[in-house]
Amino acid sequence: MEEADQGAVRPDFTPELGEDAVTSVAVSPAIPTLTEEEQEELRGELLRVEDEILTLSQVLATKENQLADIKRKLGITPLNELKQNLSKSWHEVTTSTAYKKTSEGLSVAGQKATAAFNNMGSAISRKFEDVRNTPTFKSFEEKVETLKVKMSPTVSQGDFGDVLTSTATSDPSVVVEKQPEATPIVFQEEHLQ
Repeated sequence: MEEADQGAVRPDFTPELGEDAVTSVAVSPAIPTLTEEEQEELRGELLRVEDEILTLSQVLATKENQLADIKRKLGITPLNELKQNLSKSWHEVTTSTAYKKTSEGLSVAGQKATAAFNNMGSAISRKFEDVRNTPTFKSFEEKVETLKVKMSPTVSQGDFGDVLTSTATSDPSVVVEKQPEATPIVFQEEHLQ
C-alpha cells in the first residue's frame, strides 16, 4: 500500500482550464522508458495543445456572439427557433414510415371497433325484442298495466286545475272550488307637466 501512495498521481485529479498542466503532472517512477529528452518534448507538446485549446475556445465564444448578433438583426428569437424546430420535427415524424403504419393500423382498429359496437348494439336490440315477445314478459306487462290502472285516479272532464287538484288530494270525489283568477293591476304613469 505504501508503494501506491509514493509519488503516484491522483487519478481523480484533472487540471482546470488555464491551470498549468505541466506543473500538475508528476513524473511517475513506474514509467522508466521515457528519457529526459522525451519528457521535455512531451511537456512542450502539452503546452502547445493547451494553447490551441484556449485559442479555439476563444474563437468559439466569438463565433457564438457573432451568431447571436446576426440572429438578433434578422429578428430570429429563441421562440421562433423553437417553433421552427418543432414544426420540422413534426413534419419528419408525420412523413416517417413508422408513423404512417401506426396511423393506418389505428384507423383499421377504429373501423373494426365501430363495426363491433354496431353489431353488439344490434344483437342487444334483437335480444330485447326477443325477451319482449316472450309470454312471461307479456304477462308481466299486463300485470303492470293493471296495477297502473288501479293506482291512477279517474280523470274527470274538467280543466287542468281540476285534474291537478284531484290528483293532489288523491281522492277524486273531493271537488275543490276553483279560485277566480287574479286580474293584473295596470299602473299608469302620471307625468308632471
